[in-house]
Amino acid sequence: MTHPMIPLLEPTDAERVARALGDLRLGLPVVLREGDRSTIAVAAEGLNGARLDALRQVGTPTLAITDWRAATLKARAYDGDLARLSLPTDAEAAWVQAVADPATDLANPLLGPFREMRGGDASAARLAIRLAKAAHLLPAAVLVDLPADAATGDLTVLPMAVTERLLSAPVRHYPVVSGRVPLAVHAAGRVHVFRPETGGDEHYVTEIGSPDRAKPVLARLHSACFTGDVLGSLKCDCGPQLHAALARIAEEGEGVLIYLNQEGRGIGLANKMRAYSLQDQGFDTVEANHRLGFEDDERDFRIGADILRRMGFGAVRLMTNNPAKVAMMESCGIRVAERVPLKAGLNPLNQDYLDVKAKKSGHLL
Repeated sequence: MTHPMIPLLEPTDAERVARALGDLRLGLPVVLREGDRSTIAVAAEGLNGARLDALRQVGTPTLAITDWRAATLKARAYDGDLARLSLPTDAEAAWVQAVADPATDLANPLLGPFREMRGGDASAARLAIRLAKAAHLLPAAVLVDLPADAATGDLTVLPMAVTERLLSAPVRHYPVVSGRVPLAVHAAGRVHVFRPETGGDEHYVTEIGSPDRAKPVLARLHSACFTGDVLGSLKCDCGPQLHAALARIAEEGEGVLIYLNQEGRGIGLANKMRAYSLQDQGFDTVEANHRLGFEDDERDFRIGADILRRMGFGAVRLMTNNPAKVAMMESCGIRVAERVPLKAGLNPLNQDYLDVKAKKSGHLL
């Protein structure tokens, strides 16, 4: 006898989205459902020949790419923010990945001509790209509409409207643990770990001293940079900024540094390395992101505001050169009493990088 699942043991919508991101990273398809319409979506990056053949048995595959990637490929983005490309009948998985990944653009400049889809509903394609980004994959997906009577088996099924809302909504974080960590710059260090309710990446706070929650706290929102913070890369100024911020907090005797796991301006370390490879071909930081299909900056600074509130802070003296951080804090209800400039790490190898930050991203350097 089969017993029904106890409702409270089934995943919530948010948990299904988290599961779907893991599926996409594994190369598994997910099902996007709206009303009586269902669409299979698989990240282009994880597509293999066997899965592409299986998709063709279901229907006619379409490749969705962002408008930035389409502009690089000279494909028309009839849907505004994205383009839907019909797969040639003889296209293999390698062709799909070459369209999605600019690594070989210079070696294969003629991937087209492309047959762009025009008209119809692009909402499933748009959502599939958002999910690929959230999974830190290349922003491209292959989609096939499912027949009305098709079974979805064990694939994760996502209601589209709910998933769009969850991906757009600010994520709440809760404290997991904190512990004393004496630092080289100050003995009174403490590290707090915050975990998002979505099950995504944890974020960390280094608190020095005992800042008064009723006053603006000296704070730094620092986005993770493995190459700069850990390896001492000379391509950016991240490592020196991290250490300069900690030194400034230690000098004042109290403050917080929020370490946000948003590597590569939110695109993830693998895509950041792809961008570095493009920079070696002569593209600047922003151009490299665009060729990959990303926006200039994919970070979500609402995370920092949420963590500050949960620590009891309502106002900050924010160490940043980025006006966007100031604007985001203010829009999230965190008052910025002062913007504290943070200039460190200029060297001959990152001069062009810093120039681009100033000219294209509005940083005050």
